[in-house]
Amino acid sequence: MDPSAPNPLVQLDPGLFIWTIITFLVLFFVLAKFAWKPLLKMLQDREDMIRSSLDDAEKAKVELERLSEESEAIMAKARSEAQSILAEGKTAAEKVKGDIIAKSKEQANKIREDAGNQIQVEKEKAIAEIKGEVVNLTLSVAEKLIQKNLSDADNKSLIEASLKKVKPYEA
Repeated sequence: MDPSAPNPLVQLDPGLFIWTIITFLVLFFVLAKFAWKPLLKMLQDREDMIRSSLDDAEKAKVELERLSEESEAIMAKARSEAQSILAEGKTAAEKVKGDIIAKSKEQANKIREDAGNQIQVEKEKAIAEIKGEVVNLTLSVAEKLIQKNLSDADNKSLIEASLKKVKPYEA
């Protein structure tokens, strides 16, 4: 091979040029008929799938927002019901407290009244005992003074007369 000879791959041959163009055009039409349509269909399907996925994602986002609002409403309702239950509980507790206080006051007043009645009974009993002792002392003194024992009838008449003269003790 001669180094000064031109390279056959770089040399422009009109026959080779025409065949290259014809081969390219045939390949282009074959690819256009059999490869482009399936590729374009596949790209269109993928675009539709992506669009559908985006629409589904938007729907999911809207549904999530709706569910979030619903859950917030449910939580607010639950809080309100809890506050209502607490208020009812406090009211019931206050009512029970008031009832207990009223019953306690009533019992204290009854105990005070019973104690007053008992004191009155004991006072009257003590006064009766004192009167009896006064009568016995009076009889004893009178007996010693007169040196004679009076009969029971005389004793009773003297006692009744003495009691009528003695004023009842008032507290």
